[in-house]
Amino acid sequence: MTETMRAILCRNPRELDIVERPVPVRKPGEALVRIRRIGVCGTDMHIYQGNQPYFAYPRVMGHELSGEIAEVEKGSALKAGDPVYIVPYLHCGHCIACRAGKTNCCMSLKVLGVHIDGGMCEYLAVPETNLFKAEGITLDEAAMVEFLAIGAHAVARAKVSRGERALVVGSGPIGVGVAIFAGLAGAEVTVIDSRADRLNFATQHLAVPQAIMLGEGDAGQMQTLTGGEFYTHVFDCTGSPKAMERGFTLVAHGGTYVLVSIVQGNISFSDPEFHKREMTLLSSRNATLTDFATVMTAMRNGHVPTRVIKTHSAPLWEVASKMPEWITPEAGTVKAVLEL
Repeated sequence: MTETMRAILCRNPRELDIVERPVPVRKPGEALVRIRRIGVCGTDMHIYQGNQPYFAYPRVMGHELSGEIAEVEKGSALKAGDPVYIVPYLHCGHCIACRAGKTNCCMSLKVLGVHIDGGMCEYLAVPETNLFKAEGITLDEAAMVEFLAIGAHAVARAKVSRGERALVVGSGPIGVGVAIFAGLAGAEVTVIDSRADRLNFATQHLAVPQAIMLGEGDAGQMQTLTGGEFYTHVFDCTGSPKAMERGFTLVAHGGTYVLVSIVQGNISFSDPEFHKREMTLLSSRNATLTDFATVMTAMRNGHVPTRVIKTHSAPLWEVASKMPEWITPEAGTVKAVLEL
């Protein structure tokens, strides 16, 4: 193995460079992974554009990752050549959240590609506890497990049941994941978005029965569709403070509002309306190993239309020229996957 590798470094907003770095030396308990696929997510696009909270440049992006084991400790359940997907959330294992099994919101959580350098590179050293065999799925699909797990986690947080109504506000990649797993939980799913292409994707490929264009009269449509009761579960996947605040008005009495997206700053809501509904307000952060397993089962059973979700691809080393295109609405990007 060579002693150096190439990586994509985001030095500043809209500034991506190919750099040479030493190949990581794995520590005890780690495996060295040859990265093969990197999913490009909304976080990466926000980092590229310079509007991602809690972020410092420069950084190697990339946290939706699959690859093959290059080196591993003797006695490991993994072996060289095994295809794997990577759980990119590095947790401490001993804080109050970790002790409760909520490793997704560890007090000192570090996410690959966000808080520390990630997988837009040729090799990555990763704790074995964060590596799982990608059995029964492709490397492309393995790079999609993480973003879909975020949707599965949000649906699990809400405890969605069969026959309930669920509204997904914002049908980008995270909204896609929420819609898929809300549907698999048996909910009647509606999506609302300002982009017709995303609404069409949801109805054509995700079996979403109702898609509503954001704009004048949309509240009336939702009221009519639900007999004036609105939605037992509302999921915000927009990253827009205005949309997040409006979502409180779309929750049924006794319903649940899940904030999947995050914004920098404060949001507000009407306390009388909140109490009148006896609404449950939840945040949803990242995903747990249970959610990753849920996604893997759904993929293996053919319940996730991964071939149509992957709308764009390119070699990793072309990302600097491709990213300006992929972030535009005209590109119609659902999920772009970089290849090595």
